[in-house]
Amino acid sequence: MKSLLLPALCAALFATAAQAAPVTYDIDPAHTFPSFEADHMGMSYWRGKLNKNAGTIVYDKATGAGGVDVQMDLASIDFGLDAMNNWATGKDFFNVEKNPTATFKGRFEGAKGGVPSQVVGELTLNGKTQPMTLTVNQLKCMPHPMNKRDFCGADASGSFNREAFGLSAGKDWGFKMDVTLRIQVEAVARP
Repeated sequence: MKSLLLPALCAALFATAAQAAPVTYDIDPAHTFPSFEADHMGMSYWRGKLNKNAGTIVYDKATGAGGVDVQMDLASIDFGLDAMNNWATGKDFFNVEKNPTATFKGRFEGAKGGVPSQVVGELTLNGKTQPMTLTVNQLKCMPHPMNKRDFCGADASGSFNREAFGLSAGKDWGFKMDVTLRIQVEAVARP
């Protein structure tokens, strides 16, 4: 009996370890659009998105552990108004020649049932890095219908004060400095 029990116990432990292994996912840039919302003199909110991005997610579905690393191409900013896009990428705001990307790097925390409730990390923008926490509003994984690999999608959001990044344009005209960031992401497991 003991000779049968040990191999069965080892097999069960290895199966559990295999299920709990972290997986690396590559962000699908065609289905990932970090977006933002910023005040316009207290009159309205300007909304836009970043059309080009890349990165990876490491996720252990059993424990909810892992992290995210997203790089956002600031030259791809899209307010839906060319004049605003040109101003935002120019020397008076993002100055994309000097600082072409923004990054968010963080680790998953607060997991329940393998699903994290937040991503605690840092946002780097305009050459400055500040702490930032994103709330995970939704996360789902399933087999990709076309390539049959695992893929996950999530929606996470948070806010930051753009003045902390040296981006205070418009403050003297009554612009609020708080910006809402929302990252809608889909990522496919590496083969």
